[in-house]
Amino acid sequence: MGAKGFVEGGVASIVAGCSTHPLDLLKVRMQLQGENLPIPNLNQQHVHSLRPALAFQSTSAANSFHIPLSTPQPRPPRAGLVSVGMRIVQTEGVAALFSGVSATVLRQTLYSTTRMGLYDVLKLKWTNKDTNNMPLTRKIAAGLIAGGVGAAVGNPADVAMVRMQADGRLPLAQRRNYTSVIDAITRMSKQEGVISLWRGSSLTVNRAMIVTASQLASYDQIKETILDKGIMSDGLGTHVTASFSAGFVAAVASNPIDVIKTRVMNMKVDAGMKPAYSGAIDCALKTVRAEGPMALYKGFIPTISRQGPFTVVLFVTLEQVRKLTRDF
Repeated sequence: MGAKGFVEGGVASIVAGCSTHPLDLLKVRMQLQGENLPIPNLNQQHVHSLRPALAFQSTSAANSFHIPLSTPQPRPPRAGLVSVGMRIVQTEGVAALFSGVSATVLRQTLYSTTRMGLYDVLKLKWTNKDTNNMPLTRKIAAGLIAGGVGAAVGNPADVAMVRMQADGRLPLAQRRNYTSVIDAITRMSKQEGVISLWRGSSLTVNRAMIVTASQLASYDQIKETILDKGIMSDGLGTHVTASFSAGFVAAVASNPIDVIKTRVMNMKVDAGMKPAYSGAIDCALKTVRAEGPMALYKGFIPTISRQGPFTVVLFVTLEQVRKLTRDF
């Protein structure tokens, strides 16, 4: 299969990524809800660095900033998928739903092409030649390896995509206003250092390993089960059923890591200021303490709303591309 598997997976991934990009943008916006709540009586120079971490300051530290701990901090109601979408369209225009789509194309080209192609290479190598079957454990292992490698390759585009998608929620004066994914990567490298392009990479790798293992392995396993039991023939119905099921499994498994990844990648670090989060664990703890454990499933509705169609489009397109390239 070799390079052919990479090309097939890349084409299918780009088609799926672009067609579901607005849902991915809504997911990112919803995952960032509640992150920067207003803080009363706080000196302006400390606002940016301390706002996300306020709930975790000690009593003495809080008193040093004259923050009345007894004053309850009202939380704005969380907006749902439809209301977030309508707000974006009303305030930023319909085109805003495709903010960062150039980063999606680059991300799918780097990340998904690598993971889909590498998974096929491992699948071909690890499939039992006598039975033409691959045990589920090997499928999962292949997904973990392929996802991890793909994520490491595609992380710069992932950071750029998250920032471009989240930009519209910031006040005008604070927006980054990247014109394209190349502009985003170039400016990040100059302003924050090349290392910033791999911010949150450990989370990206972990998420990609989980998504790829659950998505690709479950698709293959469900598809094989349907065909072996004669429930349906190898056609569109089987592909849609198996792919939507795989998308649901991937969404449930990956959402908590995805929330933390989004927040760490979107974090703005100004020179001389303390970062809002020191790392993934710190972000997770602060998120749970401030907003509760279910905050890790923020954006789950758009996640499954996107992951389901994305996975369906991905595998249906992949099966069609494979048919077209079968003789090559």
